[in-house]
Amino acid sequence: MTIRLPDPTGALRTYEPRTEPLALTPGAPFTSRTVFSAAHVVADPYADVTPDSAAAVDWDATLAFRRHLWSHGLGVAEAMDTAQRGMGLDWAGAAELIRRSAAEAKAVGGRIACGVGTDQITSGTLAEVRAAYEEQLALVEASGAQAILMASRALAAAATGPEDYLEVYGHLLRQASDPVVLHWLGPMFDPALEGYWGSSDLDAATDTFLEVIAAHPDKVDGIKVSLLDAQREIDLRRRLPDGVRCYTGDDFHYPELIAGDEQGFSHALLGIFDPLGPLAAEAVRVLDTGDTAGFRELLDPTVELSRHLFQAPTRFYKTGVVLLAWLAGHQAHFTMVGGLQSARSLPHFARAYELADGLGLFPDPKLAEERMKTLLALYGVTQ
Repeated sequence: MTIRLPDPTGALRTYEPRTEPLALTPGAPFTSRTVFSAAHVVADPYADVTPDSAAAVDWDATLAFRRHLWSHGLGVAEAMDTAQRGMGLDWAGAAELIRRSAAEAKAVGGRIACGVGTDQITSGTLAEVRAAYEEQLALVEASGAQAILMASRALAAAATGPEDYLEVYGHLLRQASDPVVLHWLGPMFDPALEGYWGSSDLDAATDTFLEVIAAHPDKVDGIKVSLLDAQREIDLRRRLPDGVRCYTGDDFHYPELIAGDEQGFSHALLGIFDPLGPLAAEAVRVLDTGDTAGFRELLDPTVELSRHLFQAPTRFYKTGVVLLAWLAGHQAHFTMVGGLQSARSLPHFARAYELADGLGLFPDPKLAEERMKTLLALYGVTQ
């Protein structure tokens, strides 16, 4: 059996799907790395909503996907960028997602950390930004989840220099009940975060970031770095205080960053581990045995898919993530909150399908092929 797929020029080419998936089953807990998958939300396709209205979430399918990730040993990073925070999912929806997922994590024994931001406001004074952070931090801590202090658009707009970041983050860290993860999200993921930490000069921004950590090392479990710059992440993690982890958020260079070097390694908190979950878990278990080459052999071939999904405009990577979840059978439809399923082109979808199929990511390749043909037919491609 073959399938006709469009390329970026509009021409159709023939692709022969694989017939067997990778044989990947849940295994032992990880021992050498802490690994989170930032998980997407599943929209309710029957809700009468518009891109401007509050998101309608299919809670059963959303929680089922989290159980899938937990079953393979991955932690879930909840209500993060991958869940469309600020791109379809508002704070009310994120708060409900946090409450439900944290309760589910407790029920199944899964690890969970949740995003704390300021998206209940669009702008405000530094005091209002701090209060918004405090409200979200209180909810996450009350849910029993670990807190991830996300970058704030409102803080980026209100801050006049590094001292404002030091004040706001210092205040939050002093009142946090348990160690948190600090998240540095680059402007390639969200243009409104340009100049975060008080400077567009990344060296100066890094110094401010490290100053925050150095002042409160007992309140920082780790940092998540999403700058898509492998050397900068390596340099940064070598400057961290003892006991503070670096969680890579680099969806372009994650195999080498997780594998590490003679001076250290990165843990992981990645959006690409949503579609790669079982394969990523298998690779980490190989790494747990000390087999770095085997780890790279499994994970290196996935980078082409990740770079494709995260190509510019990078913030639309969620569309490819949800496409692959639908093709893999984790949800019954290809609909996203905010109508974001329209954010990528048909040739982009076709290439994502081809790369994922080549990796053996679809538990039922025939189902994935049939669903891809359905999508192609909606765009007018005949087989």
